[in-house]
Amino acid sequence: MGDVDSSSASSGSFPKYLEHLSGDGKAIGVLTSGGDAQGMNAAVRAVVRMGIYVGAKVYFICEGYQGMVDGGSNIVEANWESVSSILQVGGTIIGSARCQAFRSREGRLKAACNLVRLGITNLCVIGGDGSLTGANLFRKEWNGLLEELAKNGEIEKDAVEKHSYLNVVGMVGSIDNDFCGTDMTIGTDSALHRIIEVVDAIMTTAQSHQRTFVLEVMGRHCGYLALVSALACGADWVFLPESPPEDGWEENMCLKLSENRAQKKRLNIIIVAEGAIDTQNKPISSEKIKELVVKQLGFDTRVTILGHVQRGGTPSAFDRILASRMGVEAVVALLEATPQTPACVVSLRGNHAVRLPLMECVQMTQDVQKAMDERRFKDAVQLRGRSFEGNLKTYKRLAVKLPDDKITKSNCNVAVINVGAPAAGMNAAVRSAVRVGIADGHRMYAVYDGFDGFAKGQVKEIRWGDVGGWTGQGGSILGTKRTLPGKHLESIAEQMRSYNINALLIIGGFEAYLGLLELAAAREKHEEFCVPMVMVPATVSNNVPGSDFSIGADTALNTITDTCDRIKLSASGTKRRVFIIETMGGYCGYLANMGGLAAGADAAYIFEEPFDIRDLQSNVEHLTEKMKTSIQRGLVLRNESCSVNYTTDFIYQLYSEEGKGVFDCRKNVLGHMQQGGSPSPFDRNFGTKISARAMEWITDKLKGSQGTGKKFVSDDSICVLGIIKRDLLFQPVVELKKETDFEHRIPKKQWWLKLRPLMKILAKYKASYDVSDAGKLESLGHQHTTSHGEPAAI
Repeated sequence: MGDVDSSSASSGSFPKYLEHLSGDGKAIGVLTSGGDAQGMNAAVRAVVRMGIYVGAKVYFICEGYQGMVDGGSNIVEANWESVSSILQVGGTIIGSARCQAFRSREGRLKAACNLVRLGITNLCVIGGDGSLTGANLFRKEWNGLLEELAKNGEIEKDAVEKHSYLNVVGMVGSIDNDFCGTDMTIGTDSALHRIIEVVDAIMTTAQSHQRTFVLEVMGRHCGYLALVSALACGADWVFLPESPPEDGWEENMCLKLSENRAQKKRLNIIIVAEGAIDTQNKPISSEKIKELVVKQLGFDTRVTILGHVQRGGTPSAFDRILASRMGVEAVVALLEATPQTPACVVSLRGNHAVRLPLMECVQMTQDVQKAMDERRFKDAVQLRGRSFEGNLKTYKRLAVKLPDDKITKSNCNVAVINVGAPAAGMNAAVRSAVRVGIADGHRMYAVYDGFDGFAKGQVKEIRWGDVGGWTGQGGSILGTKRTLPGKHLESIAEQMRSYNINALLIIGGFEAYLGLLELAAAREKHEEFCVPMVMVPATVSNNVPGSDFSIGADTALNTITDTCDRIKLSASGTKRRVFIIETMGGYCGYLANMGGLAAGADAAYIFEEPFDIRDLQSNVEHLTEKMKTSIQRGLVLRNESCSVNYTTDFIYQLYSEEGKGVFDCRKNVLGHMQQGGSPSPFDRNFGTKISARAMEWITDKLKGSQGTGKKFVSDDSICVLGIIKRDLLFQPVVELKKETDFEHRIPKKQWWLKLRPLMKILAKYKASYDVSDAGKLESLGHQHTTSHGEPAAI
């Protein structure tokens, strides 16, 4: 199966492939330390398999640093099958423990002795900031520890020379997302899944009884989980350690809760981080909030403390992919390390894997705590990073409506429309656009049933309260159709005129993109279309040019992953069974490829990488070999349009015939369940933030144009908003034309194809993996942005 496009290699140099790096003679130790987090197993699996793939020996160091100090059976060599079937398991199979002994030099002396005897001089540490700080100290002392061991006669003299330095690479596993320098830590997304499941469940009972619920979530020093879950469920109030409520919050909160009830809202949700404090650093407990609400308002109020539920359960698709990418990246970093390389952390910025100096990140993480202790709360929020700051700003804008007389009217009318197939998260995007628009002083109009409804005049003003409770709803409440505007340009122009629409926000998939192109082309003929227009990508297929991600794809990916987990259990129960699963996506292989990475598939057939009968044959042989091991099951994903002739049935029949006597076959077409369901936390949050940003862009464009009769005719007034690598970009839709394969409705270049070799390597295939992007250690202050972009945090 072909090489990966390496055109993104660093300027002027040849692409550098994994084949140029060798792990021969190297030994890597992997440990999980501190609090557990979902996705740690996926990281361990990736480190083990990637390590073995490049020829290194990989050792499990069980029970964290305690196991390193105790040695013996705690340090065991891992093989390929040791990490089979752990991708979908929460927690960590190699155990984690808090360790006092490692804090003392004697403890570290024992640990060094245990490692050196096995020749382990590369450590991959998965844990929080405490674990990583410990690893860095160990690295600094390493040489001194070995000399002391040699002096005491515990190791040979030449071992000191031979193993003179220790390389350390860290991955942050922590559900709190409390580590600076990385947008998302391993486990955060899964913890949000647990919280949102609970909130969705509580909302139905709260509505039945008109109750107020106070929900306490984890986060002793970091309010990320509380903030994002508040954003994702539209909570009425949120308490965070980094941003305490202003003095007099008690009255403000009660006023807001009673206002909401007056507007016929039957429930209130208040989310509290366990470390919530007031401006005087005094704790605000969930019980205290409940007492306040009962005393002041007399509302029926209940407290729910989520506790360790948030750490448990299966990791989300996002965490599995994140951990797998980071694990592979960590091994590459260890192979490239020299004695001069400082300890680094592999992390995610936007959609881009980066390496950052470990101690700079730890320092900054500690600075946040210091700022909070010194009551410099503005600094604390800023140090938490752009993701946190952006979330807080968006939450404040969407949660509290200013009284009408406080909002400066813009006298502009802005319409919101959904186009294409439904995607989970569309409603969160509509809610966010409507509320930001109203806060900016516009009149907001909802267009029902896509361009079809637009042409028929299905347009209605939509107010702040109308979109309450929309974030958790799947599908599209406004209704959506695949109809393109081309056939109805006259009628749509007429409706734009009669409602005096000054700007248009389109939320949808590839049809929305085509529609935007048609509207751009029609500007010459119809001056009604000479207004700012922006499109926010929302489709499960993730095939819109101009963005790495689209709303709805994460939810679909989780559906696929959940289903694959169940199917794998069924297959391993019956033994020697291979499942072939067909995913959606049109011609775009994103769901099949990323689903394969998240579910641990043996192969994924996609349109973007042509395959022939020889590839199918080699896959069958690969599975036949696999059935001889202890892992007697197979999982193969196929994108619905990957090939005209190699259909799902054809592949199923071929596998059945070729596997006779070795394995039997079953097939499964996932179908429209991938479009439905309640949106994942990622899609709610992404939809909310990207749509709010689109609305701010519209406001900026409209500023000062009102009453002047200004016509917007330039290309940059009709854009697609998307995330590319680390940047949030508004790209003129006409400029994206040259990057589009219109016949197959996909972008000509797709970032995720670079991750394709990862799936193959982790499934024990040889593959060419381009590591040109990886090797640079960046500093934390280095916020790389292209000239016209702005940093995108996920």
